[in-house]
Amino acid sequence: MKAIILAAGRGSRMKSLTDERPKCMVPLRGKTLLAWQLEALRGAGIEEIAIVTGYKRELLADQGLVEFHNPRWAQTNMVASLACAQAWLEEGPCIVSYSDIFYSPSAVQSLMASQAALAVTYDPNWLALWTERFGDPLLDAETFRLTSAGTLAEIGNKPLSVDDVQGQYMGLLRFTPQGWAEVVRLRAGLTAEQCDKVHMTNTLGQVIEAGRVPIQAVAYAGEWGEVDSCEDLAVYQ
Repeated sequence: MKAIILAAGRGSRMKSLTDERPKCMVPLRGKTLLAWQLEALRGAGIEEIAIVTGYKRELLADQGLVEFHNPRWAQTNMVASLACAQAWLEEGPCIVSYSDIFYSPSAVQSLMASQAALAVTYDPNWLALWTERFGDPLLDAETFRLTSAGTLAEIGNKPLSVDDVQGQYMGLLRFTPQGWAEVVRLRAGLTAEQCDKVHMTNTLGQVIEAGRVPIQAVAYAGEWGEVDSCEDLAVYQ
């Protein structure tokens, strides 16, 4: 199995920490976020790893990774960056990781074991971490509801209460060629501007609404974190 790390964006909410480097090169506990991801992916047994670059791509050239470049990184969002790696997504199953998260090999292994066409990890014990990060966890949370079969029923909307959030989407996914083909099909119905701007959770919501490809939700209870701001670094230190 292969893995793709999405590292095209700047991460402007990190302020001066990303003035001279991509967000994935920000250090946490003595190593970069990218190093955390590579250790987890390789620890799970994945050796073929690609990175989608954009902002300051030259600083990622010495990582020994296959590069897919998004030259329009400043005008596009995560799914458009992922589409730059379409050649891999069409070939076989791929783990897809955001570049501003950290997690353990067991999170990757749980996705590798999935037989679903499309799967995502989630944290069912999200509330304590989001309260620590934001005070009011609903300031940043999005809906995440499950069916009785353990597939996603809803993701990415504004929750009215914590009851609308059965888990926190982590930004760690697994696509098979079938799962990616459904995303391609749905994107074909969007305008060019919509394709540029649509977020990953919006795209997953469109997959759910279309009803053709169920999205398996894989619970993960290990250590992980999402680094969106300088304040997040302090929380995780």
